[in-house]
Amino acid sequence: MISSSLEKALNEQIVCEIYSANLYLSMSFYFEKEGFNGFSTWMKKQSAEEMDHAYQMANFIIKRGGTAEVNTIDAVKKTWTSPLNAFEDAYAHECKISARINELLSQAQKEGDNATQDFLWQFVREQVDEEATASGIVDRIKRMGDSSLFNLDEQYGRRQG
Repeated sequence: MISSSLEKALNEQIVCEIYSANLYLSMSFYFEKEGFNGFSTWMKKQSAEEMDHAYQMANFIIKRGGTAEVNTIDAVKKTWTSPLNAFEDAYAHECKISARINELLSQAQKEGDNATQDFLWQFVREQVDEEATASGIVDRIKRMGDSSLFNLDEQYGRRQG
């Protein structure tokens, strides 16, 4: 059985994951409008990954005897000044999500909930990868300059998962 405080915190994280999915979907629309179909494809896959995180959290809550909920999702940003600006926002967002996941893990540890701790470790590991990927894209764009955007766009459009 999951505690009511962890159930509430995980439900709040579900909202954050859906917000993340919406943010990346919005970024995909921006990229497509600007002619960066590869970046758009990459962001659509990122959006789907974030929705999968929400599904996993909901399933976990239910398996532990709790009630999964979808509460109010705030509207997301719709425009960016450049591909670099969009990926900088993506990186900053992933850092915020990492901090939230770490807080959830700390809460589970304080409550002595080993099952929730074990469940959350997969997200801790994924966040390390997601932050590194977003940071790496930002760094590549900065180092290579605007003239490289279409090459990078093509490369990231081949994302498999």
